Amino acid sequence: MNAPDTGAGPLVADLISERVAQLGDWRGETLGRMRRLIHEADPDVTEEWKWGVPVWSHSGIICTGETYQKAVKLTFARGASLDDPARLFNASLEGNTRRAIDLREGDEVDGEAFKTLIQQAVALNSAGKAKPPRK
Repeated sequence: MNAPDTGAGPLVADLISERVAQLGDWRGETLGRMRRLIHEADPDVTEEWKWGVPVWSHSGIICTGETYQKAVKLTFARGASLDDPARLFNASLEGNTRRAIDLREGDEVDGEAFKTLIQQAVALNSAGKAKPPRK
C-alpha cells in the first residue's frame, strides 16, 4: 500500500486496519496484536501514517510498525533510553537512539513487558515536552 503521508486522524486508523487486513497472514495478525497492545498500554495514543507505515505517537513518536517478508519490525524512536529488563529489543541495538523489536513467524512477545515499554516511551516523550521554568 503506497498511501500519502496523511498525518493523524480517523482515516489513518482505516489505513492501518487496511494494512493489517491486506497482509492476510501471520504478519497482519502480529501487527494487529501489537496495535491492540499499544492501545491497551496507552488509550490516548495517536495513530499516524508516515513514511508509508503506521506510527504511534503520544507527545512524540513512540514507535513505527513496519512489515517485511519475514518480520514485523516495531522501531521505538527513543528506545535506547528505555529500560528493557525482558529484553524485547532485538534489533537496531548499535545506535544511540532507536531500538527495535523484530518479530518473525511464530514469535511470541510478552504482552505485559511490551505494554511497559510503551508506557515508558510515553512518559519519556511527555517529560521531554515539559515547559522550562520561567526565570
